Amino acid sequence: MAKSHKLILSLLSQLFLICHLSIADLTPDFYDDICSQALPTIQTLVEAAVADEPRIGASLVRLHFHDCFVNGCDGSVLLDDTPTMIGEKTAKPNNNSIRGFDVIDSIKSNLNDVCQGNVVSCADILAVAAHDSIVALGGSSYGVLLGRRDATSASLDAANSNIPAPNFDLSQLLSNFDSHGLSMQDLVVLSGAHTLGFARCTIFRNRIYNESTIDPDYAASLESVCPISGDDDVLASLDDTPASVDTDYYQGLIQSRGLLDSDQQLYQGDGSDTDSLVQYYSDNPANFWSDFGAAMINLGNLNPLTGDGGEVRENCRVVNQN
Repeated sequence: MAKSHKLILSLLSQLFLICHLSIADLTPDFYDDICSQALPTIQTLVEAAVADEPRIGASLVRLHFHDCFVNGCDGSVLLDDTPTMIGEKTAKPNNNSIRGFDVIDSIKSNLNDVCQGNVVSCADILAVAAHDSIVALGGSSYGVLLGRRDATSASLDAANSNIPAPNFDLSQLLSNFDSHGLSMQDLVVLSGAHTLGFARCTIFRNRIYNESTIDPDYAASLESVCPISGDDDVLASLDDTPASVDTDYYQGLIQSRGLLDSDQQLYQGDGSDTDSLVQYYSDNPANFWSDFGAAMINLGNLNPLTGDGGEVRENCRVVNQN
């Protein structure tokens, strides 16, 4: 990618970030006076959870993403179903997929004790836990903005229609991100979160048996663990280093080793803008670190509830009882 192109991308990223900051009304020091031990407490608990099971880091990042893409970053993904509301946990993109709720429950319970009251929102816990997971697994820190409040409802239909599917083509991915106010660069950079974690056989089966855009040797290795039928829950890593934040994900796309259709769509070898970005981040890990932080802040600024909106839930799974 030409030097001027990289400069333009950087300036656009910063401008987009500034616009989001002015709209979202969030601040990095929101809890400094309310509960100075809030962020250190979350960090300690996330580090312990990741040390116990590195995979949970990817799960916590994914929880934040799936929360923000459904009516904004409001903690709605954490709500359990009730007799009068079917929430987001059983939506197609989430059912038997998102996890880490017990870690969030533990963080919230500890914060209620440390802060001597219910002051830290579940939506903010998700944002901070995602950041702390990235850092715990080798990524660079970025300034998390805080002050979100929690939704009092959730929507199964919104989750089904707003979260991008693993079989989306590039135009669908770009359209989906654009509908959330996120750019093509945000799409490529945030997809880099697939440097962590795993996917189930049922999600990538069609790709390895029916797609032509996959490296044959890679497909054969996956076929050995994911048969053409059965074993739906067998896991395969999204890149070769699933417990380390690095740029191996982008290198894999260039080699036609993207596990998901939606991943490989970002690099098709036709010289497109997304091809150029994938190559750029593969070649420039340091720029990925900085741009990933900016993109995560953009993500965290999607329509948060602030001020008098929503509530701060005492239990992340249920709305407060009046």
